[in-house]
Amino acid sequence: MAKRPTSRTKAAPPASAAEPTPPRARAAAAKPKSPSSPEPSADAIRQRAYERYLERGGKHGGHDDDWHAAEAELRTKK
Repeated sequence: MAKRPTSRTKAAPPASAAEPTPPRARAAAAKPKSPSSPEPSADAIRQRAYERYLERGGKHGGHDDDWHAAEAELRTKK
């Protein structure tokens, strides 16, 4: 059997495809922290939240409260 001709044609690549795209900047991730809004590291928050968990007697539940309280505490501490 012979192939049937189709009305579909291959689309030409868009003109912008030939232009190289610039590398993605990591400026947002590497932005220096301003002293007016200190951001504690996730490890520091994790450690303080764990300490709060132990202070509560190691009972289940309340991990979100521990995390948020630890984060707020560390932000005001610095």
